[in-house]
Amino acid sequence: MTRPRLALLNAAHAAEDTRRNFRREIDADLVEYHCPSGELPEDLTFDGCVVTGSRASVYWDEPWIGRLKEWVGDAVAAGMPFLGVCYGHQLLANVLGGRVEPMDEYEIGYRTVEQDGENRLLDGLDDDFTVFTTHSDRVSEAPPGATVFARNDYGIHGFRKGRVFAVQFHPEYDMSTARTVTEGKDELSDERIATVLDGVTEENYRAACEAKRLFENFLQFVEEVRPPVDERSSPDATN
Repeated sequence: MTRPRLALLNAAHAAEDTRRNFRREIDADLVEYHCPSGELPEDLTFDGCVVTGSRASVYWDEPWIGRLKEWVGDAVAAGMPFLGVCYGHQLLANVLGGRVEPMDEYEIGYRTVEQDGENRLLDGLDDDFTVFTTHSDRVSEAPPGATVFARNDYGIHGFRKGRVFAVQFHPEYDMSTARTVTEGKDELSDERIATVLDGVTEENYRAACEAKRLFENFLQFVEEVRPPVDERSSPDATN
């Protein structure tokens, strides 16, 4: 069987670290599009799609965000499986009718998330698991008909609706990315940044690697729902 072919919608303005992390963790043929530069797939000939994190907010009035929402909405309606991470989580919630809003404070660093019921995306993970988080927006209301499957004291950290899965945390991060992202948070105090950096340890990273299991779980889902090769259109998009 051929490897799944996924669209990687890279929403990060500084795309290199995001590209490296997702290409390392996802065992599939990834066709990347840098969304802030205006890149989007020309068609829907993919087995699935991943929407990455970003420093943008889904409620910003920027042309690339509007076009991204439109393409994602069309792809979801066509039945394409989706995995959203951080900004991707918020964007999918917005597209599907949920609510995204700014938070009173930043959530950042290695933190604990709890599973809220069973969900196949988190199969094999402990009920409480460690993840790296960094966000100042949150999904305050899941989309109508969605099932919330992960939470912590900052709110919703995972939901599913149909073939759409989304998580607020960053299972793809390595320690280098965790440090770089933290050091770049100019809006945080030096003391807060130092505290978060002190927590970027081998021990915490090893614990957070448990959450990487969700990439394998998502790919298994994609394999289950994708049609046989002879029923799919030949992919024309290249990047």
